[in-house]
Amino acid sequence: MKLPIALFALLGLIHSSIALAADPVTEAINQSYAPYRAALFRTNSKAQAESEQAISRAMQSWQAVIDRFAVLPPIPYDRDPDFGSTLSEVRKVYEQAAAEITAQKLPKAHETLEKARDLMSELRRRNGVIVFSDHMNAYHAEMEHLLGQGVALTSSSQGMLTLVERVGVLAYLAGRLRSEAPKGLASDTNFISALQALENSVAVLRAALLKQDAGATRDALGKLKGPYSRMFLNFG
Repeated sequence: MKLPIALFALLGLIHSSIALAADPVTEAINQSYAPYRAALFRTNSKAQAESEQAISRAMQSWQAVIDRFAVLPPIPYDRDPDFGSTLSEVRKVYEQAAAEITAQKLPKAHETLEKARDLMSELRRRNGVIVFSDHMNAYHAEMEHLLGQGVALTSSSQGMLTLVERVGVLAYLAGRLRSEAPKGLASDTNFISALQALENSVAVLRAALLKQDAGATRDALGKLKGPYSRMFLNFG
């Protein structure tokens, strides 16, 4: 029996809507992301007891994801042959970070925990899932690249021009945080305040660069991370 073309089109629309809709795996990962963010934040702030508590909650939350979905993940992760192994890799990252926290190596633990963010992001990417955290991650990656090179580039006029280009990228990614924010966040006054602080930190840096003020540029570079970290902790 041949299906009418219109019905094929309808089925295609239904399939597309499923791919774009929230799914239980992504929702569970999003819920587990809050204690993960706390662990990242606490290890970066060198808070020993708080780091121990945060990693413990992160590990418990992630184990719940493994218990629910590792064996038989639903759509859209059901055709990913590496789904279960990726969940296990994230758990290994948490275990390594927990050991480093216990050994009071918080900066090392923070660096280790960054790997989990990359694993989760890649898991979503290869399964066609995009969430707000992916936009936060894109901003973070460019910000870290800028911070890694920025101060050295302020020593020459050519370097300052290179920084103008990089800050243009950062400003674009900051704009994506506003345009891609879910409706629930876009109307949240705390989110709006946090985003404005982040946008302002980029605007201050851009203004210093346009004036070719190396001192003000270095000062502005040093003030990028704070607004991002606060926004990431609560909304990232």
